[in-house]
Amino acid sequence: MVFLDFELNETVIIPPDQLNPSSLLLRKAIILRLLNYISCKKASEEHGYYVAVRTLNTIGDGEVNQLTGEVHFPVSFNCATTKPYKGEILIGTIDRVRRQGIFLISGPIQNIFLSEKTMKDYQFNNIEEPVFVNANGQSKLEKGGNVRFRILGVKWIESDREFQVLGTIAGDFLGPV
Repeated sequence: MVFLDFELNETVIIPPDQLNPSSLLLRKAIILRLLNYISCKKASEEHGYYVAVRTLNTIGDGEVNQLTGEVHFPVSFNCATTKPYKGEILIGTIDRVRRQGIFLISGPIQNIFLSEKTMKDYQFNNIEEPVFVNANGQSKLEKGGNVRFRILGVKWIESDREFQVLGTIAGDFLGPV
């Protein structure tokens, strides 16, 4: 998984009860607001999934909202992100097994699908629990197992603010880990 570093600019709103003359406590309040902001925003098509606030670069002069007493601070910060790319090889954990294929989770990516057509030598078996078993019975793909896969395609879903990923285990050194 590739991690990227972007500089972002946002306006952070600090309520009056969190204002303190100590600049250290103000920085803490701003960082906590930024962490909340990136966790709510989750991801963007341009940057990928927001992982962490790395550095707080600048804090501009605050402007007081006369009605509420809140202070609006323009801030610049660096944020670590990760974004899936076509051709990238990742390891995912099997979340669900269906007749049509398996769904994986890999880091912040919650929507990875491996179609049964892209799983060479594996057949669906639903005797006790749904699993995919290879032709010689030596390995199986079951819920909770780890799989090394290659990304075939990536699609941004704006309404869910996440990426849909289509993967394959057809290739050398891909499959159950």
